[in-house]
Amino acid sequence: MTDPALPGPTHRSTSGILPPNVTMLPRVRKLLPALLVFPLMNAVASSPTLDRIKATGAIRLAHRESSVPFSYLDAGGKPIGYSMDLCMRLVDAIRENLKRPDLKVQYLQVTPATRMDAIMNGKADLECASTNNARERREKVAFTIPHYIANGRMLVKTASGIQKLEDLRGKTVVSTRGSANGDLVRQLSEAGGLGITVVEASDHAQSFAMLADGKAQAFAMDDVLLAGMKATTKNPADYAIVGKTQQVVPYAIMLSKNDPEFKKLIDAAMSRLMEDGEAERFYKKWFQQPIPPNNVNLGIPMSMLLRDSFRYPTDNAGN
Repeated sequence: MTDPALPGPTHRSTSGILPPNVTMLPRVRKLLPALLVFPLMNAVASSPTLDRIKATGAIRLAHRESSVPFSYLDAGGKPIGYSMDLCMRLVDAIRENLKRPDLKVQYLQVTPATRMDAIMNGKADLECASTNNARERREKVAFTIPHYIANGRMLVKTASGIQKLEDLRGKTVVSTRGSANGDLVRQLSEAGGLGITVVEASDHAQSFAMLADGKAQAFAMDDVLLAGMKATTKNPADYAIVGKTQQVVPYAIMLSKNDPEFKKLIDAAMSRLMEDGEAERFYKKWFQQPIPPNNVNLGIPMSMLLRDSFRYPTDNAGN
């Protein structure tokens, strides 16, 4: 006979509540995993960058002064270029994510020497220019998917007859401070016993001015940036891009290393731009059509390497 004080599995209490130590145990065991997971499913990952943008109502974009055709100033002082167009689409993605179409854009001009500090110290949310996604930089900042792949070469005066690095024995080469090109020339000069003097200028415009004024016999930089400088000078035929490819350089938009949720949003937006063809349309606009200020067409077709990168977007730079 069952003791009525100890109800069995089929007993119903007068209150309508089953004693928890008897018939509810199997149900609780079944529900417990779901109850534990439920708070995790409803948790929203936090992004310090998005939180700040939402609170201030502004997105901060770092840009360059003379990095043609990626990020440079037009006649009115407004930042324009291939990278700037891409960044404005990323701004649209941020506005959509936050449901804040009213978000404003604030600009911060940087140089190769100050660009990383701008991101690391929170002065800018995105750096929209021509920065190499290099391994040593990834220790301090993050990069989204590359939007250009350049090659390290040299710009010289056509009349100089210089064709290769060995022709610069005992001469001076300028490069822009904060870039890897000058360091590479130093290494190659030491390895080959060329005695090349490498000097640095604060930006690309100053580097080019040193070449133009005869203070340096070559300007070592990425080929596309050299092409941009050459195209915007008064007499482009006076200059030539020479030398073997010294390094392959993937350009990517730079952002904080400490905000994975923000990076996830930016990576997804960049992937969409590449997959739907808009990134390629921007490429044609800036590399295969006349561009400001002199309406010169750089005439640089998209490389197979970059085309493959657009087809299979990834932030893995492989370097």
